[in-house]
Amino acid sequence: MSPLPAHYTKHLSQLQYPFRQSTFYLTQLDNGQTNGSALWLGAQCLSCYLADILAKKSFTSRPKAIELGSGIGLTSLVMATLGWDMLATDLPDVIASVLFPNITRNLPTLPPGAGTIQVRSLDWLKLPEEWNWQDPVSIAPSSPKTHEWLEEGEMLEPPFDLILSADTLYSPSLSEPLLRTLHALAMKSVKATSGHAPPVYICLERRDPILIDQVLADARDHWNFVTERIPHKKVAKALERGGLQWEREDWDGVEIWKLSMKTV
Repeated sequence: MSPLPAHYTKHLSQLQYPFRQSTFYLTQLDNGQTNGSALWLGAQCLSCYLADILAKKSFTSRPKAIELGSGIGLTSLVMATLGWDMLATDLPDVIASVLFPNITRNLPTLPPGAGTIQVRSLDWLKLPEEWNWQDPVSIAPSSPKTHEWLEEGEMLEPPFDLILSADTLYSPSLSEPLLRTLHALAMKSVKATSGHAPPVYICLERRDPILIDQVLADARDHWNFVTERIPHKKVAKALERGGLQWEREDWDGVEIWKLSMKTV
């Protein structure tokens, strides 16, 4: 059964979301208090595209990624199913209401070989100099405690192999902090062997073209990123192979962008 586009399921408090041989049981809220507590198209499209391009990649050790604005947790769950260790981050209220409950509910049911998921708060308004990677609950300081530490062993921290974010470009006030956060994470994840930073994948809905174009221009001109839009046909093929049998109008306006940092 193909998952429905998010705008058809906003009224549902509980979602059964099939992915490959798994089914994720996801709580969402549609109370208007925060965009991050419900499923959006960007997470659906990004998770499906990543599953398609990463399926045949091999790594000498388990890869790890960080997601900004994880929301209800779909993308992080998909990545963990693919064998990635995921650091899922969001604001404390989103973590407490939907993200942490969804991860704790679904993590034990992931298939053999799956990666783990750690949940920590990260407020983009906090400067990177203030981050604390040794805090098991909050990377940024002074955040209220929203959940317990899930995992034994080492906490996930840079360097990361991928940096991800979906449905997070919608407010001018948050755009510059988001770019600053992406830049800092990319710099912390530059590989010593190659000198290359990991790719950043952003999925967005082009509701405000002026805002989106300005953010992409800022990413290039002020934050040293090369920006590349993934062709619509490639995304469409990935959705089809991933079982999302949608009409084009179901996800019209959704774009996936790859940001690559110039390190030399």
